[in-house]
Amino acid sequence: MSLPLLLEPAELANHLDDANLLIVDLSKEQVYAQAHVPGAVHLDFKRLQKGTQPAPGLLPDDDTLSDLFSELGLTPDTQVVAYDDEGGGWAGRLLWTLDYIGHAHYAYLNGGIHAWLAADLPTSSEPHTPTPSDYEVGLHKAGVNVDLETVLAEYQNPDVVIWDARSEEEYAGIRAFAQKGGHIPGAVHYEWTDAMDKNDHLRVRDLDTLRQELAALGITADRKVITHCQTHHRSSFTWLVGKLLGFPHIAGYAGSWAEWGNHPDTPFEKSE
Repeated sequence: MSLPLLLEPAELANHLDDANLLIVDLSKEQVYAQAHVPGAVHLDFKRLQKGTQPAPGLLPDDDTLSDLFSELGLTPDTQVVAYDDEGGGWAGRLLWTLDYIGHAHYAYLNGGIHAWLAADLPTSSEPHTPTPSDYEVGLHKAGVNVDLETVLAEYQNPDVVIWDARSEEEYAGIRAFAQKGGHIPGAVHYEWTDAMDKNDHLRVRDLDTLRQELAALGITADRKVITHCQTHHRSSFTWLVGKLLGFPHIAGYAGSWAEWGNHPDTPFEKSE
């Protein structure tokens, strides 16, 4: 069984009884308790980040990830479907993490719980506990996660584009959640929520339209795209958008602005 990367609620509804299906709900706990896709497991999104300063968005170590995915019952053959209640940030973070550890079978429920409820599909309020597995994180897939040194080495490369998914105020340096305010020199701003359709239950907007908007900013499939926000939460959704657009070289910078903006030796600029 292999589901498309972008999965509509009606499609998922036809597969709820499939073997090897793991539906992961990354909504707020109270939302999950109220209504979730039948059979969905709740995951506290904080477990997808290391959580320590100055760069809380960095990945947990392999042992911690192995424990997490064992708890979720992941096997190499598991088809994962992720969703949340915010339009894809935390769901994207899970899918990005799965891609990083080389897990091939993953999908995003388009619009998350909002689209599921709008489609008047069945919900559950009973917590679902998966059958644990013995999952071991091994090799990491190259080019999925980039570190500070890589961004420092590549941000001026004309074949590389830095996609800043934060708010306009953060990008401009008006609002700062680090010692430095502003952005990586040359970084292009396209806020993560701009790729969501606010009039269609936070589904991903039309892909051809997104492709044109991003191309106008220089975010194109022929370049290596490195996307970031403050902790690689919001930019996990923009990573997902890049995957949906078929970008062959789209990476997330897990350290993001929390790391870059608190580092003594990183260059930055502010918008005029």
